[in-house]
Amino acid sequence: MSNEQQIEQEIQEKGLNAPRLTPEHIDSKVRAIRYVTGDAPIAYAHEDYFAKEDKHTPCLTICILTLENGFTVTGESACASPENFDKLIGQKIAYQNAREKIWQLEGYLLKEKLYQGELDKQF
Repeated sequence: MSNEQQIEQEIQEKGLNAPRLTPEHIDSKVRAIRYVTGDAPIAYAHEDYFAKEDKHTPCLTICILTLENGFTVTGESACASPENFDKLIGQKIAYQNAREKIWQLEGYLLKEKLYQGELDKQF
């Protein structure tokens, strides 16, 4: 059971039922998932970058989540040692980092609706 599931279970067991976000609500906002894995082409480099042998190429994964309204959030993961690069692990970490941003955005939106009095008891 993930930490998120444990927290959700504890909230339910305590009967905390005021308007709040749930993992299911967060998941329902995602309409598309894209990954960029590996090294992105260089868009700009300082003039002496190419003069040196580049032995420190990062192993990067970027997750792009498109939400139901078309807004996008991103999450990243990178390994320090190329020998440790694992595509699936990188995608999992990048996805979780992107998903965490949805919690913040939806949390703000919920708080604003509560502040404006625009929300019934259920969210």
